Order: sequence, then structure tokens, then C-alpha cells
Amino acid sequence: QVQLVESGGGLVQAGGSLRLSCAPSGRTFSHYGMGWFRQAPGAEREFVASVSWSGGRINYADSVKGRFTISRDNARNTVYLQMNSLKPEDTAVYYCAGARFAHAGIGAGEYVYWGQGTQVAVSS
Repeated sequence: QVQLVESGGGLVQAGGSLRLSCAPSGRTFSHYGMGWFRQAPGAEREFVASVSWSGGRINYADSVKGRFTISRDNARNTVYLQMNSLKPEDTAVYYCAGARFAHAGIGAGEYVYWGQGTQVAVSS
């Protein structure tokens, strides 16, 4: 059974940083794209960032460009989301997702596997 397990969420003040991790189990994702999405209360799930299997192709939502960095360590089968200069509007549950193919874009439909999510709360 494939599981994606996120960790690293928490409560932080505005301007602070957090690093989220996603560790899949049940299969390796080293040949597949990975992504991060988030869902704030009362809002739809939205794309945050994605990375191709090699790390060579990366996409970011405009709202996080310059503040968030997605990366992956295929040897550890782990994907990271470094979040700096956090804002209250970044408060959401963050989900890790595994894509169907080697390259992953911004659409949720491109992803097959989803984690349970980790809460990020940014206070003003």
C-alpha cells in the first residue's frame, strides 16, 4: 500500500520559516514527479509547487515564488518544501502528492497519490 507521510508543519510567526518533508512508503517515487498542494479553511485545494523526477523542472504558484523552495532527495525517497518569509495567508493544510509521470505540473489531476496533510499556521 502506497502512503505519503508529511511532517514538519506547525505554528510559526509571520516572517518565520518551516520545512516540510514528504516520505513515501510502499513504492519509490524517484522516477516520478512530486508536488505540494495546500487547502485553507473554506477554500479549495490549490497548487503550491512541483518538481520533476530529476529535480530539473520546477513549478511554483505565483503566491509563493521567491519564498518557497521545493527539492527532492531521491536517495532518501523524500521531497521537501522549504518555506521562508511565511505570511498569515500561508496558513493551510499542506499535502504532498505523487504524480502519474516523471514531470508534474500544477493540476491536481496529474497526481495519483496523496498524503494526509500537515497543518501550517502562521500568526500575525
